[in-house]
Amino acid sequence: MIIALAGGVFLGAVSGYYGGVVENIIMRICDIMSSIPTILLGIVIVSAIGGGVGSLMIAIGVAAIAGFARITRAAILTIKNQEYIESAKAMGLSDLRIIFGHILPNCLSPIIVQTTLKIGNAVVSASSLSFLGMGVPAPKPEWGTMLSAGREFLRKSSYMTLFPGLAIMITVLAFNLVGDGLRDALDPKLKR
Repeated sequence: MIIALAGGVFLGAVSGYYGGVVENIIMRICDIMSSIPTILLGIVIVSAIGGGVGSLMIAIGVAAIAGFARITRAAILTIKNQEYIESAKAMGLSDLRIIFGHILPNCLSPIIVQTTLKIGNAVVSASSLSFLGMGVPAPKPEWGTMLSAGREFLRKSSYMTLFPGLAIMITVLAFNLVGDGLRDALDPKLKR
């Protein structure tokens, strides 16, 4: 998620702050990336750079950049015309200092919530790619690889697939609950 967070926040900040042609180009690229299914994009990236933990992380990170760019852009569009941003411009601060020093700190709550929710998606994507044999190599323990290895023993020893599947389910559920809790805690519209 660090790859997706860094790339998506940077692209979303640039497109939201500058607007115009830059925004159109970045958002159309994000539209194209969003139209490709995550697993398919992951398969293409892992096939291109080889298997292993590093390539799996890169594949999942690149596939999630578009979502972070959209969230960041939307948050910046609501903040960039505030009075304190106009004041920072009038003081002669550089665009990068305004973006990273004044705008992004005020946009953190939706980005944090998106990060926790996307971690669950990353676990499912990594497990799916490993299940298909394109993720972590077999001697290393990984839930998708365990599911793939246990499917031939499903009738006699169902626990070989039950426990890795439960581990994936509980982990994803936990991160989704944390994301929902953070959304409730950080969203001022929900507080009454």
